[in-house]
Amino acid sequence: MDLTTIFYHIDEFCKLFEKEFQMRVLSNGKNIRKRRSSLILSEVITIVIYYQQSGYKTFKDYYTKNIELKSAFPRLTSYNRFVELQQKISVPLTIFTKLHALGACDGVSYIDSFSLSVSHQKRISSHKTFNGLAARGKTSIGWFYGFKVHIIINGWGEIIDFTITPGNTFDSNEKVIEKMTRKIYGKVYGDKGYLLNSDLFKKLYSKGIHVITKIRKNMKNKLIDMHDKIMLKKRGLIESVGAILKENLNIEHSRHRSARSFIVNVIGALAAYSFRKKKPSIYKKSFFLLMA
Repeated sequence: MDLTTIFYHIDEFCKLFEKEFQMRVLSNGKNIRKRRSSLILSEVITIVIYYQQSGYKTFKDYYTKNIELKSAFPRLTSYNRFVELQQKISVPLTIFTKLHALGACDGVSYIDSFSLSVSHQKRISSHKTFNGLAARGKTSIGWFYGFKVHIIINGWGEIIDFTITPGNTFDSNEKVIEKMTRKIYGKVYGDKGYLLNSDLFKKLYSKGIHVITKIRKNMKNKLIDMHDKIMLKKRGLIESVGAILKENLNIEHSRHRSARSFIVNVIGALAAYSFRKKKPSIYKKSFFLLMA
């Protein structure tokens, strides 16, 4: 990811966002002192997104030791002041990611979720930051305490949409499925966790969305189209996306100071993924030749 490219796209968005925000913001009639920072909104968002691919495991080390960052932003504030500014970008960062950092559906989609642990199992009872927000959930690996990030991607490995839920939310939750498939058409491939009830399946099918999953051992086997069977075997594509978000980008850690900082970190990682030039894809180079 090129720092200049990231800043350009974010700065263009922030110019429009700040203009619309000032026009629509409501006032309580009282004069409020606005402390002007040496860093503008687009610079703060850029720094947060660029951190995700920096290789640093803690934001403090990244902010205080990164020479490239200091040369690109000579007006850097103190670390404590930046933490305060970081709390204020959750709304514009989310809007930017939703409007400008997501891909489009191409008729072939893959859906999955992955866990975001925010505390060790032994410290759940004493954990206060996400009290009432996070929940215990279970994956194929085991139990965790935190949240789930549900994502849906296209065949190019681009994230089409995402949502964040407590860790005990089922993958086949009707509200989550309907929210995730608003921009989708064609066929959606998922694991056994996305086996839907007949009413929801028919509802989605009537909208032009065909959900295809594997069946459980206690279910009767049904024949499916050979093409669908092949595409279902490529479901590892979305697991590769999840691995990139967790291993290459810092979407998961347990050092959050507040729920807002958690949101900023997660959305920042998803936005950073969109700027990656190389994404996992089910299409080979020969596919580009056919399209030309």
